[in-house]
Amino acid sequence: MNNSSFFKAVPALLWQFLFFYIPLLFVVVLSFTDGTTSGFTLKNYALLFDSVYGSIVLRSLILAFLTATLCLLIGYPLAYFIALKKRSLKNVFLFFIILPFWTNLLVLTYAWFFILDRDGLLNSLLMNIGVINEPLALINNFFAIMIVMFYCYLPFMIMPLFSVLEKFDLNLIEASKDLGANQWQTLWNVIIPITMPGIKAGFLLVFVPAFGEFVIPLLVGGDKYMFVGTLISHYFLIGQNKFAGSAFTVLSSCVLFVVVFFVSIFVQKLFPSHREIRETEL
Repeated sequence: MNNSSFFKAVPALLWQFLFFYIPLLFVVVLSFTDGTTSGFTLKNYALLFDSVYGSIVLRSLILAFLTATLCLLIGYPLAYFIALKKRSLKNVFLFFIILPFWTNLLVLTYAWFFILDRDGLLNSLLMNIGVINEPLALINNFFAIMIVMFYCYLPFMIMPLFSVLEKFDLNLIEASKDLGANQWQTLWNVIIPITMPGIKAGFLLVFVPAFGEFVIPLLVGGDKYMFVGTLISHYFLIGQNKFAGSAFTVLSSCVLFVVVFFVSIFVQKLFPSHREIRETEL
């Protein structure tokens, strides 16, 4: 790295240091204090070793995993279609994909009330066409949380996938067909391994923020479910217990890092890179 590149990176590094590492350090320090005793204490962490907190973390992991998986299952075909099938119209499709980013998250979330409400658009449509006889309970439940989170996080999955698929060499598909592979074999053994960096990036971009999401579960989930993000916001904003909130933040973050680490290892074993395959053969 030359001197000009270093100085260009300084503002980004300074921003990251001031607004990420220093606040994170404050949270870690607060997690080991209680405001009454001098020095460090583990009392905040001792309170968290309860099945209730474990179930909240597990519920948040399940929600994040389901959201990321659903976004991957829907986002991969869409990114493939835009990048490889409709290259002439890719700018139009990308415009509509990033359009939700121009709208505030609260506005997007509240808009779903008019769709999923008892007298909303979806229930009215289903009743008018005769599918149901009475309105369904589509709001204030896990289903509503999943739908809204899928809608809000889908662009975070499509964009990394599109950036990788756009550079994909279509000659590899033709070569796979010439060697006798069918469509599923080509997808599993050629396309997915090559586009795995985009899959990993998209999955992490959805999984990590979905794990700590608190706005969407709070607004469309009602008071039935407690997740990591909602509990942390409750500690800091309502309970005014920044010490327990910091401890739970640190503990849940550690759980998230461990889960992401093992998922990365599993994916690497399931879809080894071409370099690893070549080294194994040698």
